Amino acid sequence: MDGTIGVRAAHDGAGQAAAAIAPVAASARIDTLDFIRGLAVMGILAANIVAFGQPMEAYLYPAAFKTDPGDPGGWMWIGQFILIDGKMRGLFTLLFGAGMWLFMEKAWAKGATRGLQAWRLAILALFGMIHFFFIWPGDILFLYALFGLIALAALQWRPKTQFSLGVTGYLLGAFLLGAWLTMPWLVFDTPLGQSTPEFAEQRAGLRVEMENALARGKVPDAAMAAGDYAMLVRHRLTEQWYEPLTNAALFGFETLPLMLIGMALYRQGFFSGGIPRARLLRWGWSGLIAGALAHLAIGLVVQAGGFSYYGTLAGFVGWSMLPRLWMVLGLAALLVAYAPSATGWLGDRIRAAGRVAFTNYLGTSIAMMFVFHGWALGLFGQLNRPQLYIVVVLAWIAMLAWSKPWLDRFHYGPLEWLWRCLTYRRLFPVRR
Repeated sequence: MDGTIGVRAAHDGAGQAAAAIAPVAASARIDTLDFIRGLAVMGILAANIVAFGQPMEAYLYPAAFKTDPGDPGGWMWIGQFILIDGKMRGLFTLLFGAGMWLFMEKAWAKGATRGLQAWRLAILALFGMIHFFFIWPGDILFLYALFGLIALAALQWRPKTQFSLGVTGYLLGAFLLGAWLTMPWLVFDTPLGQSTPEFAEQRAGLRVEMENALARGKVPDAAMAAGDYAMLVRHRLTEQWYEPLTNAALFGFETLPLMLIGMALYRQGFFSGGIPRARLLRWGWSGLIAGALAHLAIGLVVQAGGFSYYGTLAGFVGWSMLPRLWMVLGLAALLVAYAPSATGWLGDRIRAAGRVAFTNYLGTSIAMMFVFHGWALGLFGQLNRPQLYIVVVLAWIAMLAWSKPWLDRFHYGPLEWLWRCLTYRRLFPVRR
């Protein structure tokens, strides 16, 4: 999904060793990207499953479940918060930035310009709009297309400039979001909100805002449960049309900086052996452990507050943003270090899932419609958190089962092929 589709170098693995060095190095680099992308697309489903099978608000706020969450003490919420939420999206965003540069390397070699990349991103934005309005409103494709177009302006900056600007922008976003979302929590969930008449008035306003936010999902939730697809789409077109833009405003503080960081890391050899393995392991484990401990501390604060609406919002979106960066970069470093040794059947299937990540991402959303919508299995609002994880595991099995056999017969995944044809405005042969 990040631009490496269709650019894998072919080599026969025999003879002419000197001439084969560059293709082998390129293949190893893309194998690493494919492996990380495969794990990320699988992890994204684990992050999103609650929002597929329960009201969107339950993604953060356990009290929004339509059934008992099946999570005594909220420890599953905390476990997912530490290990999954935001980390898979972060990895995917890093790879998207790296893929933008990889795509342009190929485009520049053929005499193309950044206009081709802009056209390609415009097509991705269209896919995102179709996904949002007709399949599932948790889309990230439009977000990637929008900020990818902005990142084009920085495409040819020096890698150090891209990295520095990305880190600076991310830290600024972490500070702004943390400050913005902490104040409602302080006013609504702590004694501060009862200390003065002014805060008491703000507290009342925050209660109304919370109730309105939770009420906004009642119509689409009812339509989904009843299987009224026409009503669901109509509501998205008329009442939720602005949400892709508000999501961009909220998550842009993370998305654009991570794209720039991904570009810089790719150009500095991070994904292709340019950094010693021992250093990757040291950086990776340090970032992962420090970030996980910080997430645990945040999770315990949210738990102590009873997983309140403003507490979960502040912890999930605001407070976790900085340690999330540590974990995303740490996970990336560890996966780069360990990917070359993942050579068995499972590693091969994860790489295959990554090579068709675009199809797997959208295909998963379509599959979840058949699981949860009322016109199909109708399980929306009926499964608790452990049962939803069973759905995740079954979907993972399906991803791993179909991706490699498909790629054994075809050059591209179905949506990868369509995106490629639309980008270059011609048909490509798909069969091997």
